[in-house]
Amino acid sequence: MKFATALAFNDPLHFAEMARTADECGWDWFAVSDHLVFPEKLDSAYPYAKDGKPYWSTSTPWPDPWTAIAAMAAVTKRLRFMTNIYILPVRNPVLIAKQIATVAYMSGGRVALGIGTGWMKEEFELLEVNFHTRGKRMDEEIDILRTLWRGGMVEYHGKHYNFDRLEMSPVPKEPVPILVGGVSDAALRRAARTGDGWIAVQHSTEELRELLGKLGALRKEFGTDAKPFEAVVACTDVFDVDGYRRIEDLGATTLTTAPWVLYGADPNSLEEKKDSLKRFADDVISKFRS
Repeated sequence: MKFATALAFNDPLHFAEMARTADECGWDWFAVSDHLVFPEKLDSAYPYAKDGKPYWSTSTPWPDPWTAIAAMAAVTKRLRFMTNIYILPVRNPVLIAKQIATVAYMSGGRVALGIGTGWMKEEFELLEVNFHTRGKRMDEEIDILRTLWRGGMVEYHGKHYNFDRLEMSPVPKEPVPILVGGVSDAALRRAARTGDGWIAVQHSTEELRELLGKLGALRKEFGTDAKPFEAVVACTDVFDVDGYRRIEDLGATTLTTAPWVLYGADPNSLEEKKDSLKRFADDVISKFRS
């Protein structure tokens, strides 16, 4: 089992120091979330809340993930970084391929791209991008990213994106893993069919058992079950080493948590968050490494 810290809702000015601490005490991943803006009037329903309303304010900081990852990668040596998740279809895939390739190349390959189709129609409308075709476009974007990252002269001709032979440089020395987020049938099928892994939202142990079982069956259906596959989960009813081992036995490969929440630390205090990272490393991560 690997362990990731979720950075959502934190002050971006804390990221670098937190990353240094995590790098030194054995954490595997930092996970950075993504939104472009939040409108004053929001009509779109947040899919992971019963009332459809986000549980954060419009002034909650959402730094650009790849800028934040580049800053943290520059002050660390071994810590890896993923997006959890990145709203891929609201953006141009060639621009994103360039940005991620540069960060991957300069960080020594310490990145993974966690993607989702997005739920906020207003973000798409702001950039004049079709919200309703986002799933089909994201499928093409995955192909485009992998094509461009191969290096050399490449071309792509799809329904939504089209370009003749060209070359992007630099490209990652190793393929950037693409992890598909979401729990809908479409998301699970996309993860099983084309993803290098899957990213969950918060679930109970039994919910994870069901979802990971579905993923396993879908991977067999698509003939992808022999490939390496990451399963990044966040569990709502497990808080100790034995519980994390049970989650691992279900097929999870990475657990995402916010240790300052677990230990009741002040989320606005950088020092308390750093202490929480160290404490979790001692209490939990060290047990998995020994």
